[in-house]
Amino acid sequence: MTEHFAQLMKQDFADLDSAVGSWKKLADALTNTQTGSGRRVTGPLHRAGWTGVSASYGFDAMEATESKLGTGRTNAQLIATTLDTLNTKMQAAQRKLRAAVADAEAAGHTVRADGWVEPKQAVDPKYHNDPDYADIQRDANSGLGGFRARIDEAVAAAEAASNEGAEVLRQIDPFDLDKRYGGAHAQEDAARVAAFAGLDKKDLPDGTDPKRSADWWAGLDEEEKRLYLAAYPEQIGGLDGLPTTTRDQANRTVLDMRLNDYAQREGDLGYHDRSSYRGLLAMKDRLDRSDPAPEHKQLYLLGFSTEKDGRAIVAVGNPDTAKHTAVSVPGTSNQLDNFDGQINRAETLQKSAGRWEAGGGRDVAVISWLDYDAPEAEFTASPEFDLNLGIATTGRADDDAETLRDFTHGLRESHQGERSHLTVIGHSYGSTMVGAADAGGRGLDADDMVVVGSPGLTVERADQLHVDPERLWVGAASDDYVSNLTSDLSLGADPKEPGFGAQRMYVDTDGHSNYWNDGSESLSNQGRIIAGLPPGRAPLS
Repeated sequence: MTEHFAQLMKQDFADLDSAVGSWKKLADALTNTQTGSGRRVTGPLHRAGWTGVSASYGFDAMEATESKLGTGRTNAQLIATTLDTLNTKMQAAQRKLRAAVADAEAAGHTVRADGWVEPKQAVDPKYHNDPDYADIQRDANSGLGGFRARIDEAVAAAEAASNEGAEVLRQIDPFDLDKRYGGAHAQEDAARVAAFAGLDKKDLPDGTDPKRSADWWAGLDEEEKRLYLAAYPEQIGGLDGLPTTTRDQANRTVLDMRLNDYAQREGDLGYHDRSSYRGLLAMKDRLDRSDPAPEHKQLYLLGFSTEKDGRAIVAVGNPDTAKHTAVSVPGTSNQLDNFDGQINRAETLQKSAGRWEAGGGRDVAVISWLDYDAPEAEFTASPEFDLNLGIATTGRADDDAETLRDFTHGLRESHQGERSHLTVIGHSYGSTMVGAADAGGRGLDADDMVVVGSPGLTVERADQLHVDPERLWVGAASDDYVSNLTSDLSLGADPKEPGFGAQRMYVDTDGHSNYWNDGSESLSNQGRIIAGLPPGRAPLS
């Protein structure tokens, strides 16, 4: 104790402060380099359509470099946080030690150089034979044990912090330029650093209340946010109510780790994993291509999963800053490996809305939401379809109705500034999903709702939904076999019938899946609604 007491009493932490600052600067430099590579090199090359053998090798090399930069950035951040936490704990121990010494001395005790607190002499020793001598001495030194305990505790706290900090630093996976697959190790390292800093995984919100999640995140300081992002990216990426950029960063981290894992096991992947791998590679490619795009056309990964057929949520534009946001929910046979088509649809809807709002699309975000287990069956022109494939019941929609409700309410919580105009669009069984979500609980809090090619919204009348029936728009092509042959059966009443109580939206396209054809009134009317305008009026066939 002698040596540690003396060291702690006079310790100057300026060098430790300087080290923390240096590691933070390195982390920032690595972050800027990684981001710049994506926006100025990899992204533009993807968008330019560079293909062939050279492109394959080139992209692999560039993405490997970006992965290394990301690992280095995370490690630098973790080292900075560990040193910063150690600094905080050591200084707290020093303050407690100095306070204990000062209090002991103020009480008349002498504190030796080794930290031992001497008892004070209340009565001249020559009177030690006096019957009251022992009692007087005992009363005068009644606080002696407390002072000694306080000093011991302060030194022990400093020793524990030093030892624990050293062990955390020792376990951080060393970063070097030959390492590509450090993401999973970095997450484990981050969890240890978070625990050292006093952050507990148990403190993460359970995800059932977007407002509670938003309030929790807002109450963290920037260092705590970085730690949670690094240690628990999968949980953070799935919390409705958190900022879009935060969820995007977390989910891209998880995406990279999942891809790295698949790459290492590529020769041993089963059918499902190979399909998931292809889907995630396509997702990664699409995200990379959007990096250099204008801000309102950039993509944000708000969620994904490889369970079953896969799930994904991708925003075109940032819904936290957009004045107009649309959530597009696709129908049957949509899954992770063909989700690129849904991103195309979101971009098409954003462009259409941009024709009608003052920002030309800069104030519009469109989200493709496939966070439910969409039925696998494809509708055909024949009225015959397998009732066992999930399309004949509301089961798939009911299962994730609360998931969609949480998502839209999360958008309300994370939005910055005045309330945005929110439109929810459902196509085919996606409209059943939308209907189930809006009919239950607190609804979707949507200002407008558009359903096209709908087989039913799980209800018998529009007023059984939360959305205003005057703002519920139904589009159905005259030859849409899904709308014509499957509505008013097992998924709810036919929403295009006048008795349902919704508003008809004029469409000029044919078939079940052409409502987004370029130049069509079907698309234009959806754009108008997203922009907060009523659809154009035209005779209905």
